[in-house]
Amino acid sequence: MIQATTCLDTALSQRRKRLTLAATIVGSSMAFLDSSVVNIALPAIQQKLHSDASATQWIVNAYMLLLGALVLIGGAAADLYGRRRIFVLGIAVFTAASIACGLSPNIGTLIVSRAVQGVGAALLTPASLAMLGATFDEHERSQAIGIWAGAGALMLAAGPPLGGFLVDQVSWRVIFLLNVPLAIAAVELARRFACESSDPQAKQLDWSGAVTVAIGLATVTWGLSAIPAAGFRDKAVLAALGAGAAFLALFVAIEARLRERAMMPLSLYRSRNFSATNALTLLLYFALGGALYYLPFGLIRLGGYSATQAGAAMLPFALIMGFGASVAGALADRLGPRLLLTVGPLIAACGLAMLAVIDLRQPFWGGVFPSIFLLGIGMSITVPPLTSTVMAAAGKVHAGIASGVNNAVARIAGLLAVAALGAALFAGFSYHLVGAMPQQANEALNAVMSGQSGIHEEVVTAFERALRMIMLVAASCAALAGLIGWLGIEPNGAQARS
Repeated sequence: MIQATTCLDTALSQRRKRLTLAATIVGSSMAFLDSSVVNIALPAIQQKLHSDASATQWIVNAYMLLLGALVLIGGAAADLYGRRRIFVLGIAVFTAASIACGLSPNIGTLIVSRAVQGVGAALLTPASLAMLGATFDEHERSQAIGIWAGAGALMLAAGPPLGGFLVDQVSWRVIFLLNVPLAIAAVELARRFACESSDPQAKQLDWSGAVTVAIGLATVTWGLSAIPAAGFRDKAVLAALGAGAAFLALFVAIEARLRERAMMPLSLYRSRNFSATNALTLLLYFALGGALYYLPFGLIRLGGYSATQAGAAMLPFALIMGFGASVAGALADRLGPRLLLTVGPLIAACGLAMLAVIDLRQPFWGGVFPSIFLLGIGMSITVPPLTSTVMAAAGKVHAGIASGVNNAVARIAGLLAVAALGAALFAGFSYHLVGAMPQQANEALNAVMSGQSGIHEEVVTAFERALRMIMLVAASCAALAGLIGWLGIEPNGAQARS
């Protein structure tokens, strides 16, 4: 629960409140924009930096790993040390890393810089919401957060076409350097108009849990992403997967020992609705994250799209998400969350299944658009009741922690999707490329994904079939999420924990 020590103790002018809101929107927009822009630029980055498919995955994985593992710590740090202070620190870290990304001479430097970006995002994103909670009273807070979320959705919508245009017309490096003017504006607004606040009852940071879960996720992700180059039976791969599982088990043990002081209190999972919504989130965002990562490669390498066209192809999804959420929220209030948390994922699953069967070479409006449209409708139906259900299931005292846990689960799902579906893509590609040894299959897959010329038709066909397979895997995960929504959510809606 948000508590402020200075902001709400004094009467703030409406102008100061509006400018504080503007600061949080501009600051968090950097993270929103980066998350949607980078996927479109990946084919160009892979080609320009001469990286293989496994290394390219880590451009996304490094960012998602640190963001997912540290976002709860970031929220707790904002409450403990000051929300404005952590917000500004997060922007500074994110911007410095963005400059390093834009100037990266090789793939290794880019990956490290993206990891540092993830740290900055884990600080600034929860701090921006906490600043809003400390600035606006309970009668104004929902509207302010709605404006903040709506602006984020618009940035997500603008990201792919903007990123595609910049990649085609200028360079992929510019997409990272765009953050610099946004950062200057956000810091200046925050320093001049946002008041400092903290929570006098904030608990100490759960560093043991954060470090343990980060190591566990990193080793599992590395093991999965190394499969194309090393093979499924490689000792290093098996050791990494085993070590990752052990660290994740240790994380659960640490959280159980810390109880209410933990960054993820296990007591929350006593609620049926809380457990079901997080399982649904894991499956649905696994499906979404994997599909949106690999679809641009298919559009560009198979459909002949330019980066600008591939970015524009994602625009309907973001627009439907941005403008359809309010309608879905009203429906959830009338119908209850269970129906929408069943129907929404099933519609998204239909959209993903269509991506597995359509020909990416056919015109956009008759091919990709119907799939993207269904995916957007399904997600917009799901997200509002998902958020409200997970917070209601935790009760008012733990609503903020519950929302943070659910956000972290969504980030981690995307991280695991890129790595796991990358291994599945390699397995499917190897199966369809008859007679190729694992090393030959890996080289051929890297060649087609990086856009090399002179690729044999059988290699392109194997890639297309493998891409269809992982879209079917994603569709299956989304359908399973819908089943969990029907079986796991209580029929009478989201009941708060006692």
